[in-house]
Amino acid sequence: MAGNKLISVLVGIVFFVLLYLFNMAYFSIKPDFFPVEKSIDLPKGVVFSDTIVKLIENELNGSGGWMPNDTPISPTWFLDNRPNFQLGVLEAVRYGSRVLRDNLSRQRTTDKIDMDCDKAFTSFSNDPYKWIMPSAEGKYKNGVEDLKRFIQRLKYGNASFYPRSDNLIQLLEQYASLLGGANTRLLNASRKTDESSVLLSGNNEGEEKKPRFEKVPWTRVDDNFYYAQGIGYAMYHMFKAIRLEFASVLKDKNAEIIADEIIASLEESYFEPLIVTNGSKKGIFANHSSNLRVFLDDARQKINSLIRILEQG
Repeated sequence: MAGNKLISVLVGIVFFVLLYLFNMAYFSIKPDFFPVEKSIDLPKGVVFSDTIVKLIENELNGSGGWMPNDTPISPTWFLDNRPNFQLGVLEAVRYGSRVLRDNLSRQRTTDKIDMDCDKAFTSFSNDPYKWIMPSAEGKYKNGVEDLKRFIQRLKYGNASFYPRSDNLIQLLEQYASLLGGANTRLLNASRKTDESSVLLSGNNEGEEKKPRFEKVPWTRVDDNFYYAQGIGYAMYHMFKAIRLEFASVLKDKNAEIIADEIIASLEESYFEPLIVTNGSKKGIFANHSSNLRVFLDDARQKINSLIRILEQG
């Protein structure tokens, strides 16, 4: 009798562990691309704002929900790839919603800030690791509702969106800066610890200063990888929206091709290695951080080229 009870307990434990591991694997699955389309009758700004909404909603409502603030009782607490991916998506959402508030929804920077856009950006700016009072997902859901109200007002002509060249430049500069930061993290991660340069003091005359590179522990290599890939994934969708919202500006500047090339580079950045490795040039393992940086840096350089085209008048 006692033996049967012991077997039942062991079977229960094994079942619980397997279920826990299954949930970990399921919650690790990254989202697919979603379509970014525009109907003829939609006013300007709806696609751009709705893309921001979909990006953050997909992370809130997808398998596992919002993970960076999960507690140890959740299977997602042991994951780091998907949570870092979500942090990258969030960062791109923040950059886009800030320009929407400061520039795209106003005729001039001296005009009154749109309250829904302001509330949305404020909500998205909350701590992603906070799980109570208030929870991160609670605030981000508030931001989604704020943007949905802005979208409805756009549809009824009670809000504005200005897809001008100067506003596009502001947006592109923000995205180029965001990609620059992500690329720096990938560059640090792609360097071996013993190859990392150290910034010399420069106290001795004639002493050469070398650039400083952060020594990234091997346990954080995949964190940087998925954070940067989350940025690339979100920016791919945002540039699809830009391609639609700023179609006339891009056509007037003969910049449609370079915009499409940016989208293509961002799409190429969305690949899934079985294991993120940090191999050397002479090793048998790939350096996935370096591979990802190639696509994101190509997108960043093309964004800077697009900015120069727009600035030429």
